[in-house]
Amino acid sequence: MTLLLSTYNGAAFLNAQLESILAQTYQNWVLRWRDDGSSDGSVALLHDFAWRAGAQRCVESPSSGAHLGAAQSFLTLLAECPEADMVAFADQDDVWLPEKLSFAVERIASTGDAPALYCARQFLVDADLQGARLSASHDNPPGFPACLTQNIANGNTLVMNAAAAALVARMGQPEGTMHDWWSYITVSACGGAIIFDERPTVFYRLHKGNLIGRAQRLPARALAALRRGPGIFMTMLRRHAETLAGQAGLLTPQARRELKIIRRALNRGTFARVAALRIVKLRRRTWLENLLFGYWFITDKRGTPIQGQAILPHWAPRKQPVAE
Repeated sequence: MTLLLSTYNGAAFLNAQLESILAQTYQNWVLRWRDDGSSDGSVALLHDFAWRAGAQRCVESPSSGAHLGAAQSFLTLLAECPEADMVAFADQDDVWLPEKLSFAVERIASTGDAPALYCARQFLVDADLQGARLSASHDNPPGFPACLTQNIANGNTLVMNAAAAALVARMGQPEGTMHDWWSYITVSACGGAIIFDERPTVFYRLHKGNLIGRAQRLPARALAALRRGPGIFMTMLRRHAETLAGQAGLLTPQARRELKIIRRALNRGTFARVAALRIVKLRRRTWLENLLFGYWFITDKRGTPIQGQAILPHWAPRKQPVAE
């Protein structure tokens, strides 16, 4: 398994993450990393880790140092390791539970050679790893087209087999997306297996250095989303849909049909959008989220230019950039 780590001024918490990787019960891994232009000691810590773990187990990307942004940095790493049997994304400031990789390997093995994406729940903790509470479960079946409305595959838990990783690398990505959400969308639309593990696998550290990281309750998250309005969210829904349409040959027949309905509705008026919501399963986790999403989908007139910024794809604590 190849572990893909992107760092950016993460020295404060990086050592704890690296030590948790060393402590994994599954040890058949290689860490491939790139730094995204840090000005702190992140690179020095990784060079020291390479000395401790072995240079063959800690490999620096040739693109390291150039600032690409979080999503493009991870997707660049993904493109650099087409030979990997499995890949796992690693954030710089979390702590992995010892069986994180073992759980993923066990579940992915049951899918055979078909594309498979594994993700799991998390313990949400503060900067000192205190106050643990479990992240949300997801009762609705994962997959397409629900993946267009909500990301359940948090990057710090995400593991893909070679077939799934190859699909993501081949699909390309729309401007402004996040690597984990886009991986989930791609594998779902192409008919791959989506495995959501109810067992938590990481301590997800929420701290003031997070670009996001607001552990709000549902009403507060929904209110914040309502204040932001539909523009950015709907822009990304359109971008995701158009990128998928450009690679329609990779999609399942059912995904192509549903995507056609969604794209047609987005280019038409209210009645077409109401009809689309009745036909395709564009669903989120809770009734309140579904109510707000339905309102956005029906009333949005156009997308909002976001110039490559990543957005908050679901109302839950995240550590990726968000356009306010």
